[in-house]
Amino acid sequence: MYIERHLSERLKKLAGSFPVVALCGARQTGKSTLLAKLFGKTCRTVVFDPIIDIQNARAEPDLFLANNPAPLILDEIQYAPQVVASIKRRVDSDRKPGMYLLSGSQQWSVMKSLSESLAGRVVFVDLAGFSAGEISRAQKEALWLHNWLESKGTWRPEKRLAIKHTLLDQLYRGSLPQAVFLDIGLLKDFFTGYERTYIERDARMMAEFADIRTFARFFRLMAALTAQEINQHHLGRELDVTPQTARRWLGVLEATFQWFEVPAFSGNAIKRLSEKSKGYMGDTGMTCFAQSISSPQAVPTHPLWGALFETFAVNEIRKQLQLLPYPASLYHWRTHAGAEVDLIIEQDGVLYPVEIKATTIPSKADTSGIAAFRKTYPRKHIGPGIVLCAAESSYKLTEHDIAMPWDAMG
Repeated sequence: MYIERHLSERLKKLAGSFPVVALCGARQTGKSTLLAKLFGKTCRTVVFDPIIDIQNARAEPDLFLANNPAPLILDEIQYAPQVVASIKRRVDSDRKPGMYLLSGSQQWSVMKSLSESLAGRVVFVDLAGFSAGEISRAQKEALWLHNWLESKGTWRPEKRLAIKHTLLDQLYRGSLPQAVFLDIGLLKDFFTGYERTYIERDARMMAEFADIRTFARFFRLMAALTAQEINQHHLGRELDVTPQTARRWLGVLEATFQWFEVPAFSGNAIKRLSEKSKGYMGDTGMTCFAQSISSPQAVPTHPLWGALFETFAVNEIRKQLQLLPYPASLYHWRTHAGAEVDLIIEQDGVLYPVEIKATTIPSKADTSGIAAFRKTYPRKHIGPGIVLCAAESSYKLTEHDIAMPWDAMG
């Protein structure tokens, strides 16, 4: 069953304006399916392989492109980096929109080469798993974050998304397309295969490690640390590896879209870089699997319950921010005294504080971090705040802040 992706229209517009479009994302987020759906009728597709040199693309990239004229979809481009230089020469000799549509599961290495070699010729789009709005078939214009920022924080939801799964099911399944619709009894088998393929193929391709089991333990350790500030110097101690190795492995997780970080906000552009970032797993389903959570019903009693809900919410916000016509920045805020705000969304010079609470009955006490943030920066333009939660409806918590159901829409 095909589900319309909210990025579809943007991808079509980009392909109509740039000669090369690169669609990036974690393994099995639906990149190949989306490109085939949007462009498959007008473009041939070549899928590269990590072992087999398909049509001698690695050995003879110029000949490969001569035998496969544009427009062309090149799937898993990270397995044929030699083709990038040939694409540049083709584009420079006959520049047209939509010549090459690329997909890849790595954020760095080959993608960095693409960025450097095809500067001014390529645009990048990241594709995550399904958003809650996509699963419920909501139009992207109806999503709460779009309306919230457009209204400068005055919008309040009147309806809810027609959610296919309960919140607990959604956290347990995650957002990878196959996991969303798979029989729940088969999820363990799906994630077992996913983890094994990811570690043995994607991760090992980027980093040399002698013991796969140690990297697998590292992967599970990071799942346990989702929604926490990360001290990279301490990561290696848990596994008896050097801090340098731990940092390199964390970079592999980021490069393959399994992990991302939100930088700290301090009000000073220089200080932002010196504070600890907050890290998140890219998928709650994979997190539940890595932590051996046995069922959706076990989620709310697990020590990671709050972190899982926060991880889900931050992933949803990142997906919705990607749909905005102009970018917004994400930060988190924490003082040495312990006051914190889970997310600060910055757009057009306005700071929107967001607290994320796994509660069905939020109260004014849940806005204490937002109040501390306002008090710390009285001269900054701070917009209305949100407590994103599992409440049944939206309502005011303070003069400036409201409770927002996680599945709200306008």
